[in-house]
Amino acid sequence: MANRISFQFEDGLKFQQDAIKSVINLFKGVSRQDEGTIYYNLNRIKKITEGDPVRNPQLVKPTRLLHNLREVQLNNRLFMAQELQGNNFTIEMETGTGKTYVYLRTILELYRTYGFTKFMIVVPTIAIRKGVEKSIDMLRDHFKSLYHGLDIKNHAFVYDSKSLNKISSSFVETRDLSIVIMNIQAFNKDSNKIRQSDEGGQILWEDIKYINPIVIIDEPQKIEGTTKKKSASLEAIEMINPLFILRYSATHKKLFNQIYKLDSYDAYQHNLVKKIEVKTIHGTIPKDYPYVRYVEFTKDLYAKIELFCVEQGGMIRKKQLKVRGGDSLYECSGNLEQYRNMIVMEDPHKLKKLIIGKWDDRLELAVGESNFNIGDEEAVRIQIRLALKSHLEKQYRNLRAGKKIKVLTLFFIDAVNKFRDNQSADGRGEYLRIFDEEYNKMIVDTQWNKIFKEYPELFKEYKNVHKVREGYFAVDKNKKAVEVENWENTMDEGKLKAKSQEDVDRGIELILEKKDELISFEEPLAFIFSHSALREGWDNPNVFTLCTLKKGGSDIAKKQEIGRGLRLSVDIDGNRCTDEKINELTVIANDHYDHFAEALQQDFNESSGFNKDEVTYDVIYKTLQDAGIPEDKIMELAEPFKSELKQQNIINKDGVLTRDAKKIENITFIHKTLKEHSILIKKKFIETMQAKGTKKIVIINGDEVPVDNGKHSFISEDFFEHLLKELGKRMSQRTMYQVQIDSDAFIEESVTELNDLLRYKRVKYEYNIETGKVEYDEQKKFRLSDPSVQNVFYELEGMDTQKSQFEIINYIMYHTMLPRLAIYRIISKFEKTEILKNQDILDFVTQKIKEKLTDFMAKGVVTYEAIDGYVFDESTIFETDQIDLSMLNDATSLVFKTNADSRRAV
Repeated sequence: MANRISFQFEDGLKFQQDAIKSVINLFKGVSRQDEGTIYYNLNRIKKITEGDPVRNPQLVKPTRLLHNLREVQLNNRLFMAQELQGNNFTIEMETGTGKTYVYLRTILELYRTYGFTKFMIVVPTIAIRKGVEKSIDMLRDHFKSLYHGLDIKNHAFVYDSKSLNKISSSFVETRDLSIVIMNIQAFNKDSNKIRQSDEGGQILWEDIKYINPIVIIDEPQKIEGTTKKKSASLEAIEMINPLFILRYSATHKKLFNQIYKLDSYDAYQHNLVKKIEVKTIHGTIPKDYPYVRYVEFTKDLYAKIELFCVEQGGMIRKKQLKVRGGDSLYECSGNLEQYRNMIVMEDPHKLKKLIIGKWDDRLELAVGESNFNIGDEEAVRIQIRLALKSHLEKQYRNLRAGKKIKVLTLFFIDAVNKFRDNQSADGRGEYLRIFDEEYNKMIVDTQWNKIFKEYPELFKEYKNVHKVREGYFAVDKNKKAVEVENWENTMDEGKLKAKSQEDVDRGIELILEKKDELISFEEPLAFIFSHSALREGWDNPNVFTLCTLKKGGSDIAKKQEIGRGLRLSVDIDGNRCTDEKINELTVIANDHYDHFAEALQQDFNESSGFNKDEVTYDVIYKTLQDAGIPEDKIMELAEPFKSELKQQNIINKDGVLTRDAKKIENITFIHKTLKEHSILIKKKFIETMQAKGTKKIVIINGDEVPVDNGKHSFISEDFFEHLLKELGKRMSQRTMYQVQIDSDAFIEESVTELNDLLRYKRVKYEYNIETGKVEYDEQKKFRLSDPSVQNVFYELEGMDTQKSQFEIINYIMYHTMLPRLAIYRIISKFEKTEILKNQDILDFVTQKIKEKLTDFMAKGVVTYEAIDGYVFDESTIFETDQIDLSMLNDATSLVFKTNADSRRAV
């Protein structure tokens, strides 16, 4: 068993100190009254061993709170509240910045500073509760050194409905500090035991109401409810009369009296979390394949499909077009052979699948589906290979930099049997088998095994694949991994069945037990497989690579999941590393980069509350700063600026631009300083909001001279008419030009060049690996950079085409207009004629021959000759081509039209 590493916690990190002080300063000067054990119900029957409830000190005249709140908000660059929004206070902290540490230490500071003793930590899921328990265990010694030997573990416990006496004696009646950790499910229903009366008629629920606990909600957005209706969970929390509520999360839905903000942007810019690199892997479809994707059912009752198409002289490309029953995909594609005899069998219907027939076969596609499923295993293999390379590169880099930081890689999988499969002979699932094969190849590869040779003392058991990888899943009572029932359809843990919940709990306990050991090199385990059901149950600072092996999906594209690996790494002594070159998280997904980037960007921006039309404090601060307002004046101008925007209906009460926002340039400021800098302030405000992405403010580019569409008289009308006629006469004549091509030289050059290009080509399957970095713009908008693309090729089996030499020559002849004999002379001299049966390679060869022909024609022009009597219609020479985008998208108008009489739709 590996040594458990003691994490070293820093007690002076400024951002954490600021979050703690923000809460403490709220109650500065607010008078309190300790009511001791004066109980509201003198008739309450007590057992012999039972005492009286002890309340938290009560806040007297809380009007001072508003003054303190505004002061805290001003110091933290937040909009100042005009009134208290109840007794809720919001602390926003980015995932991975020590949120649990901050609220546990805040509890101890409130106890030490003001004598508050009753605290309740409410969590939405078992997974988060287990994480809190683990944090208390790890922070025990750290807090002892800060709070004169106070052992937080002796003052904290988890609520258990089977032991109500514990909460009565250790929480309700004690005069000492007491912290109870509760799942919201423990008290959000009338049927909960805590709400029921015991044999003595005592209702513990009423006692808890009386003592006014201070409630800390971890991840409040998970129990928020809807805009119109509070959740039962939130109502239950309010029913226990908390003295006040502290809400901690990175992704709040609602902000109540916000007192601190450390968002994704600030954490990223100040290197408080790892940087993020994204790699996506997806296969390209061979052009020989009869690929069809059902894109959508259109409003005009067509099915929009995507397939390969070709036009004479062009290359085969994917194209989207609309079809109905009876349409031929062969004709739609421009007569590509793989679509021969493929017919849309019936008119599409929004409630039915699209049916495409080919002889006796039927292809049925739902919207969004395609018939291309080749290469799933290859895609997984490449993902695992990329993850292994990323892992070894990062581990080697850390050690070479003198950092003894062990690297971990986390795989998210969609089903337990992909890791452990009882049906297979050796018990390994598909993903585990591939991992073992790839790992065993890599550790003997001289390019990758140098790390094991240079640092043998750190990787004593690297050859034992069984020890370097492990899966953590929900497990039953016999410690056997099980699938979580209905997990795909149930993303809310609260809706899991009781047995499934118990299974998940046991799985979380197993993975948390290893947390301390995993950062030690004595523990060989470095590759962890987990079901998505456990994704919020565990994180580790040394996760450097996240890989989702779910086929065809991008479920990893969520801020919460990526948060599992955002914490800054620690070395084998438990010390945090702040080197940004070391701290980089690589995310590997099986998806197209643009789709993955869009999903990830949307989730990050939505979860951080980014609204392109919202005028936030950051917008106002930047506006005033860019307008040249001195730093010390910005703070006092922010509130009046926002207030005036509201009064003039540029923004609404929530700070969001209204329809009248476009009138911003016409408003007049009342505040003296704002009025003095009015022109520049309005200009910078417009620029800042436009950069943020709003479309509610139209910007006119003052650098561009507007086009005056009136008449101009730079030349006389008669002269212009003469000029136009003369120009038309010259341009109307058609010209013939003659070229002379040296056939032998053309054929010889084509053969030599193509043989060189084809020498190392194989009939291969191609994958694109696209890599991009995460960045933020000035408006704090999360985005992924444009990717760099790397092509990976694998030998392809099962795609052997049946093209004859005659068909190959015909295809080249059709697209190049060369004589058949010339084409035959070229391809007969190829070193590898067989590979021309592959459509991608045939396409490549055709285009190269076409380019070579163009070069020879350009060099070989002999004469130009105007053709007498053969002219264009002068009236059409200067007409511009009318191009309608919808016409381009509607391929039926370009390729063919079906006979209306044969249609079966109305």
